[in-house]
Order: sequence, then structure tokens, then C-alpha cells
Amino acid sequence: MRYSYIHQPEEIYRQSFEIVRTEANLQHLPAAMQPVATRLIHSCGMIDVVDDLAFSTGAAEAGLAALQNGRPIYCDVEMVRSGIIQKMLPAGNDVLCTLNDPTTADRAVSIGNTRSAAAVDLWSDLDGAVVVIGNAPTALFRLLENMAEGAGKPALIVGMPVGFVGAVESKQALAAFEPELNFIAVHGRRGGSAMASSVVNALAGMSAS
Repeated sequence: MRYSYIHQPEEIYRQSFEIVRTEANLQHLPAAMQPVATRLIHSCGMIDVVDDLAFSTGAAEAGLAALQNGRPIYCDVEMVRSGIIQKMLPAGNDVLCTLNDPTTADRAVSIGNTRSAAAVDLWSDLDGAVVVIGNAPTALFRLLENMAEGAGKPALIVGMPVGFVGAVESKQALAAFEPELNFIAVHGRRGGSAMASSVVNALAGMSAS
């Protein structure tokens, strides 16, 4: 038995993005945010996710410039790191995740927090970097705490932790830093690794176009 379906990946991509552009009304978004929203919708299959999309003025442009300048990308979990299409990155950017660093577990115990939060303490080159959080609200909270205590200021924070405990609140805390910080977030419980990494892929695609 054989099913009738499209075999060519290029055609699948073409039709997918064409459907998103047809079904989603993105004209109210700034030009630089429209490719981001398109990729975001494509990553989750939900047209209405754009209703929860929040961003600071110039966020996409700041993230794009950081990538073009070769700044590192810090990810809260390996799934986010794996979702970033590294061959698309404009400057061979380092894509880093410290969740499985040998020191992370002990640090989590010492600070009385999650491993995801402890891993953030190992992000040593934050100034002008891109931070992508798609899983752990505690990682986003810890990042904001560290910044309040003098840690470096990223060029862009992609805040899309997912879940029922802390996800909503952590994204609200991130948005409260506007205009001090550039951010792209999806408010509410929705988020996840695929959605978070899609933002970086959209910015990398803008650099190539």
C-alpha cells in the first residue's frame, strides 16, 4: 500500500510557508517580525500563536545584528540547541548549552534551584549575545536575576518557556524589562524548543536573503 503525499522537502517547505502566509494576517507586524512570525507559526502549526506574540521595538533587528556580528547563542536545553539550523547562521556562531556541564548539578544544589537555572550561571559572554529559552521558566527567571546583579546584557532574549508552572510569570517578568531589553516572547502557557529555535532560524534566514 502506498499513500499519496509530497516527497520533495523543498516543495513541502514551499507549500507550508505559502499556507502560513495565506492563512495568517501578519500585516500589522513590523517588516522584520513578519518572517519571525511565519517561522513561529510553521514550527507549531497554530496560526493563532501570533495573537500571543510579544516583542520589543527593534528586537528582530537587534538579534539579526548579533548573529551577523558572530555573537554566541545560549540555549537552556539541548533540544533548543539542536533545533537551530547551524549551517544557516551567518557567522559560524557558537551555539551553547551548559545544562549538562559537569558542574551544573552541584551548583543547582548549592543555589537551591533547578539545573536549568544553575546552567545559566555558566553563561559567561552575555554582552551582545542571543539567549534562547524554550523549556525552563527557572532559566529565564535566573537570567533576569543575574542581569539585575550585573551580568552582561544580551542583544536579544527569546523567551518561550512552556508549561503550567512559572511559564506565564517568567515571560511577564521578561516583558517588564522593556525598553531596557530586546525580547521576543509568546505569552501564556505555550512555548517550547521548536518555537524558540524557530526564531533564530528566521533571523538567520533573513541574513541570507
